Amino acid sequence: MKRFMSLFLVIAVLLSGMFILSSCNNNDTGNPQENSPDDNKITDKLICGVTIYEPMNYKDSAGNWTGFDTEFAILVGDRLGMEVEFQLIEWGSKFAELNSGAITAIWNGFTATANEPDGTPRVTLCDMSYSYMQNTQCLIVRSSATSQFTSIDDLSGKTIAAESGSAGESEAANYVGASGTVIGVSAQINCFMEVKSGASDGAIIDVILANQLAGTGDYIDIQIAFELEAEEYAIGFKTGNPLCDAVNAVMQELYDDGTLYQLAQKYNIEDRLYLGK
Repeated sequence: MKRFMSLFLVIAVLLSGMFILSSCNNNDTGNPQENSPDDNKITDKLICGVTIYEPMNYKDSAGNWTGFDTEFAILVGDRLGMEVEFQLIEWGSKFAELNSGAITAIWNGFTATANEPDGTPRVTLCDMSYSYMQNTQCLIVRSSATSQFTSIDDLSGKTIAAESGSAGESEAANYVGASGTVIGVSAQINCFMEVKSGASDGAIIDVILANQLAGTGDYIDIQIAFELEAEEYAIGFKTGNPLCDAVNAVMQELYDDGTLYQLAQKYNIEDRLYLGK
C-alpha cells in the first residue's frame, strides 16, 4: 500500500508541474506571453521609431544612424543600461507601431503639441516625455514662387505636400480649404521632391529640416517662404509605460550637466533646445 501511495504522489506532482509550466508559457488566448509585451516592465532594449529627418535622425556615408535625436537616445540608453535600436517607420503608422510593441518610443522630432490629421490631440494617444526642443512648421516653395506666398491665406486652393500623419499635414489641410489638395508623402524629406518637380505648389515641413536642406545641393532652387506657429518636440511612449518617467529623469540630468546643449551645438540647433515639463 505504501509503495502504491508513493507512486500515486509522484504522478500527481508531475502532472501538477506540467500544468503550472503550461500556464506560465501561455496567456488566456493560448499564445506565448512573449508575444504580448508587458507595458509595466522596463526591458533591456529601447527601439526608437524614426524617419529620415536631418539633423534629427539620418544615416551617414557609412550607412550608420546619426543625428541629434539618434545620439540623444543613445546617451539615454547608456545611462539606463539599455541597448538602443532604430527602426525606420512610416510616420502615418507611428501609433500602430508603438501600440503593437514593434517600437518602444517615437523619437524623431515628434511634435507633442500637435493634433493628428483627424483632429485628435496627440497627447491623448500616447504618454509624452518632457519637451526638449522648440520648432515651427514652415512653407517651402520653389525660389521662383516665393513672391506668391507671403502668408497662410495664400495657401487657399493650392496643392500642398506634407508628411502623412504629421503636424504639417494637419496644418496643410486647414489652410488649403475645400478647393485645395494635400499630397501625403511617407517622410518629410520627400516633400522636397514634390516641390522641386512641380507636383505641389509648396510643402509644409519642420523648419529645422528646412533650414538644413533648403537652398543647398539638389534643393538649391527651394526656399522657405514663411514660418507658421511654434511647437515643441517630445518623445512618445505607449500609455502606461514606466520608461517615460525613467527617460524624463535622465533627460533632466543631461540638460542640467550641459550634455544636451553640447550635443545641440554639434548639429547647430542649440538655439532651439528647451526643457519643458
